[in-house]
Amino acid sequence: MADPAPIAAGWERASAVPAWRRILWALVLALPLLWQLGGTPLFDVDEGAFSEATREMLASGDWGHTTLNGDNRFDKPIGIYWLQATAATLFGFNEFSVRLPSALACWVMALALAGFAARRWGERTGLLAGMLTVTTLGFQMIGRASTADGLLNLLLVLATLDAWRFIESERKAPLRRTFAWVGLGLLVKGPIAILVPGAAVLVWCTGSRRWAPLRRALLDLPGWALLLAIAVPWYAYALHRHGMLFVEGFLLKHNVERFTGTIGGHAGSPLYFLVVLPLLALPWTPLMVTVLARWRATWADPLGRYLLGWSAFVVLFFSFASTKLPHYVLYGHAPMVLLMARALADASPRLRRVVAGGLFATALLVTALPFLVLHFAPTVRDPFYRALLSGAPAPGWMPAALFVLALGLLLAWRPVQSPSPLRLAGAGGALALFIAGVVLPWFGEALQGPVRRAAAVAASRPGTVAQWQLHLPSFAVYLQRVSPKREPLPGDMVLTRADRLPPYDDSRMRLFEERGVVLLGPRR
Repeated sequence: MADPAPIAAGWERASAVPAWRRILWALVLALPLLWQLGGTPLFDVDEGAFSEATREMLASGDWGHTTLNGDNRFDKPIGIYWLQATAATLFGFNEFSVRLPSALACWVMALALAGFAARRWGERTGLLAGMLTVTTLGFQMIGRASTADGLLNLLLVLATLDAWRFIESERKAPLRRTFAWVGLGLLVKGPIAILVPGAAVLVWCTGSRRWAPLRRALLDLPGWALLLAIAVPWYAYALHRHGMLFVEGFLLKHNVERFTGTIGGHAGSPLYFLVVLPLLALPWTPLMVTVLARWRATWADPLGRYLLGWSAFVVLFFSFASTKLPHYVLYGHAPMVLLMARALADASPRLRRVVAGGLFATALLVTALPFLVLHFAPTVRDPFYRALLSGAPAPGWMPAALFVLALGLLLAWRPVQSPSPLRLAGAGGALALFIAGVVLPWFGEALQGPVRRAAAVAASRPGTVAQWQLHLPSFAVYLQRVSPKREPLPGDMVLTRADRLPPYDDSRMRLFEERGVVLLGPRR
C-alpha cells in the first residue's frame, strides 16, 4: 500500500483552500471550454454525423436507436446521443447545445484531475493540473466537439483514478465506482472503457509484483453486477432489435476492424502517435519531454508507475492498431497531465523559461496558421478543399498581432525572474481563449461556411437533397431534414462538388455555388 503520510498532507493543504476560491477557480477552468462554444459551424465529418444522428433521434422520438440520413448508425453506443438530445431539448438544437456535453465533460475531468493532484501534491499542483487540462490543445479540441470523445475521456479518467484509490486504500467504495464508470463508458464508446482502466491496473500490478488488487477486483461480484446493470439493458435491446446487424456494425466493424484493419483511410505507421502526441500536448510539450526524461525516477514511485503505465499502454496499444486517429492517444494523456503539472509546480527557473518559450512559439504558430493556410491553399491537391480554402476570407492581422504582443509582455514581465508556474498557466489560458474565439471561428468559416449557407438555401425549398460524390453530414443538420448520400432522383435537389458535377448538370439549375460547394435543383 502507498505511504499515507504524503496523501494526508496533500489533503490538508487542499482542504485549507477557502470555498469561494475553489468555486471561482472552477469557473475559470470552464472558460476555455465554453467561450464561443456555439460560435463555429459544425465540422465535418464527425461533428456533423453525431449532431445529425441526434437530430434524427429527436425528430423520430425513438431514443433507443440512432440513424444517419435515415440509415442505421452503429458507430457508437447510445450514451452521447442521450446527452446531446437532452441539451438540445433544454437549449434548442444548435451548435452550442450539441457541443455542451463534451465541454462539461472535459470541465469535470479537469476538476477531477485537479482534485486528485491537490490531495497528493498540494493546492498549487492541483490548480496547475486543472489549467493544463483545459488549455492542452488535444483536450480543448475534443472538449469543444460534438463527438463522444470528451465524455469518454472523462469516464476513463474517473474509472482509472478510482482504480488507483482502490489500490492505495483497499477500500471497496472506489472499486465500485470504478465499475460504475466503466459501465457508463460502455454506453458511450464500447470496450475501450474496460480496456484502458484494466490495462492500467494490470501494468501496475506487473511492474510492482503485487497481484492482490487485480485479483480482488476481478472477484468483486457486486462490482461486476453494477457494471452489467448499467450497460447490459441497452446492449440487449440493440441486439434484440437489430440482431446480427448490430453485432457486425458495432462490435465487429467499429471495434475489431478498427484494430485489425483500416477504416475510412485512417492508416499510419507505428510511429504515428510519437509525432501526433507532441502536437496534441501543445503548448505544454516541453513539460511532457521533461516528464519522459525523468521516467526512471517516476517509475520508482508507486503512483508515478501507475500513471506512466497508463499512458504508455495507450500509446503502444494504438500504435499497433491499423486504424489511427489523433484523438486515440488522448485516452492516455490525462496521467501525463498530472505528471506535467507536478513538474511545472516544482520547475527550476530554467525549465520555466523553456516552457515560456514553448508557449510563445505556440502562440506564433497558432496566430500564423490561418495566414499559412491561405498562402498554401493553391497547392492543395484535392480540388474541393483547394477551392474551399483558397476562397476563405482573409484573417484579421490586427487581433493576431495584438494577442502575440500581449502574451509576450505577460511572459516577459519582470525579466529578472523566471515566469511563475501560475503566470505560465494564465498565459496558457489566454492562448486557449484566443484559439476558441478567433482561430476556430476562422477555420469554421473556411471549411464549413459554404455548407451552412447551401443548407439555408435548400431549407427554403421543399423536397429531398441528395448528396452526390461527397459526404457532409452537417448539411443535413442545417437543412433540418435527412439528406441521403446516393444517386439523385429526378425530382431531388443535389448537393455536390464543383469538380464532380453530374453528367446531367444541364437538366438542373444552380441554386447555390460557393467555393466548390454546389447545390442543384430540378428545373420546373
